[in-house]
Amino acid sequence: MSTKNRAKLLYQVQYAARNPGKIPGYLRRLSRDLILRARYRDHVSYYRAVMKSDAAKSPEAAVGSKSHERWLALGQMQFDYLIEHGLKPGDRMLEIGCGNLRAGRLFIDYLEPGHYYGIDISPDILLAAQETIVRYGLQDKMPYLTPVSDLRFSFLPDHYFTVVHAHSVFSHSPIEVIDECLAHVGRVMAPDGFFDFTFDRTEGEEHHVLREDFYYRTETLIALAERHGLRARFMEDWEKRPHGQSKIRVTHR
Repeated sequence: MSTKNRAKLLYQVQYAARNPGKIPGYLRRLSRDLILRARYRDHVSYYRAVMKSDAAKSPEAAVGSKSHERWLALGQMQFDYLIEHGLKPGDRMLEIGCGNLRAGRLFIDYLEPGHYYGIDISPDILLAAQETIVRYGLQDKMPYLTPVSDLRFSFLPDHYFTVVHAHSVFSHSPIEVIDECLAHVGRVMAPDGFFDFTFDRTEGEEHHVLREDFYYRTETLIALAERHGLRARFMEDWEKRPHGQSKIRVTHR
């Protein structure tokens, strides 16, 4: 959590002065951003192209893991947290932005067969997810993996999922995408179910960097959920984990 606006030129100049080794990578991201933004007007298409570019280099890096060890650790962190919060093998999970199953492989292994449903806007990362299933021998668990172009969940049944999970999704989403998700997630969530999502938290000005990283105030997202008839609360116990993002839990009223 920070009050700094990473989109401001002054911040970027000061950050570059402190971290000169990161300048070439940032310039490559900036160049890609300009090209993709000119080519794709809507955010889903834009970010699908970002994921295609990143996944071609490394699926694990594409989901935000700088090393295989970090990929394993972040997946375990998500899994352990939900186990501590009562996840049971009989739960039916919808994972939004499942990626290459960083945590999904653990959920699939733990849940009963057919109880895991992963969706992602990136077909490329879902191909990597299939490889993860094979690598960890999870075929008999019959997970569902589906590409999507929005977060309306129109093809999914009413009040079905007891757990909905989105890790490092809203941190890459403009507010209209988050609003769409919150407007529709209540329909697919079981009456006693919950929806956990992480986000990049700021107590300063809300902003984004290169349309890839978005920073929100906690009260903005809680108010947005409540506007759609849901109850939302900040999960303080998640802050104890060694992870840079914060977490909100959404339930029915």
